[in-house]
Formats: sequence, structure tokens, C-alpha cells
Amino acid sequence: MSILNWLNARKESSSKKRLDLPGDLWVKCPACGELLYLKELENNFKVCTHCGHHFRLSPQERVEIIFDHNTFEETQDHLSPIDFLDFSDTKDYKSRIESALKKTQHLDAILIGKAQLKHIPVNVGLMDFDFMGGSMGSVVGEKITRLIEQGYENENPVIMFTASGGARMQEGIMSLMQMAKTSSALNLLAEKKVPFISVLCDPTTGGTSASFAMLGDVNLAEPNALISFAGPRV
Repeated sequence: MSILNWLNARKESSSKKRLDLPGDLWVKCPACGELLYLKELENNFKVCTHCGHHFRLSPQERVEIIFDHNTFEETQDHLSPIDFLDFSDTKDYKSRIESALKKTQHLDAILIGKAQLKHIPVNVGLMDFDFMGGSMGSVVGEKITRLIEQGYENENPVIMFTASGGARMQEGIMSLMQMAKTSSALNLLAEKKVPFISVLCDPTTGGTSASFAMLGDVNLAEPNALISFAGPRV
């Protein structure tokens, strides 16, 4: 037997020994490489049972895990972005919006609303990194501002879960203006002494970390979350 035939035989033998596992039942931990049963992972709040790695959560998963059952009520759910600059890079902005909507079933990269936490009424914002990297455009900035104004009016704490790559370049200067807009709204909230709790999720970078995300009365962070202004490559 030639060396080539021997190697092919070893390869075939090895492949026959592999378990034929359905892809939607198991997930590999990116931190330790352990193969995890998806149902077990979900029951452990998306934390690896071997190394403690925190998987990224969707807004819906955060609501189910953190807040009192069936108390979350979404507000301002009618706002959606438009391609007012007719922007195009490797793909036009309008197509990116449509793809993100199809992927997440959300109109933009944030959900805001009201909920209860241990029977305490709170105002809640939850960013969705799966929608264009959680980037902050005009709609995201407007919804965060309206969330803060909601807290100003009802005087209940505002809790913001940030997961974002920063400002949305497809909206140019209008995106960057959201940094000042959200920060100014928080200044009014502080004057009324309504608590703002900022939860920094993985990742929190760019224009979001340079504005509202770091302005909490209490700043919390998920274990090993990437938190920065410029990314690791920079």
C-alpha cells in the first residue's frame, strides 16, 4: 500500500467515527472550544458551563432572563431608518437595512420600553448587535433620547444595555450628532436625579462608548466584554 492510499484509508476511518450531530442542537464555545448542548446552554443563561464564557444575547433573551415575566412593553416601535444620503459602499445602505430587518425582525438596532425588575418599574433600552453591528444612526439615537425622556417623565430608573460597534457611517454627520444628543438628554435626567444604569455588553465601542454608554450613575460590564473607543486593530 502506498503512503497516499494509507493516508486516505486513515481519513475515511476517522470520518466514520465522527458523531453525526444535528447542527441546531450543539454549539462550540468560542473561548474554551467545548461542545455544548444548546438547551443546556440556554438553561444556564447562555453562560458556558465549562469556562464561564458569556455568549452574546439578543434583546428578547435579555428580557426573558432579566426582567419579570411578561412585564416588558415595547414603546416607539414604529421608527425605522431611511437612506437619506443615498449611501453606497460595497453594498447600498437601503439593501443593508432590508437584510438586517430580515435577519433580526427589528426595524433598527435597539428596542426600548417599560418593564419591571423585582416588581420595580423601570425604563429599558436593549441594543441588538445583529442589526448592522448595533451601530447608532439617527433612529437609534432618537429612540435612546426618547427612552431617557420617558424616564424623565415617569421618574423610574433607566437601564440601557449597549452592544454596538459605534456610529453608523452610512448616515454621516447625522450619526455622529446622536452622541451629543443622547448625552444632553442624560444631563437633564441627572438634574432630576433619576438613576441611569449603563450595562456594557460585548462589544461596546466607538461612538456609543464615547457618549451615553459611559455616562451611567452606575456602569456595569459583562465579563470579558470588549469595551473601547477604537477597535483592537487600531
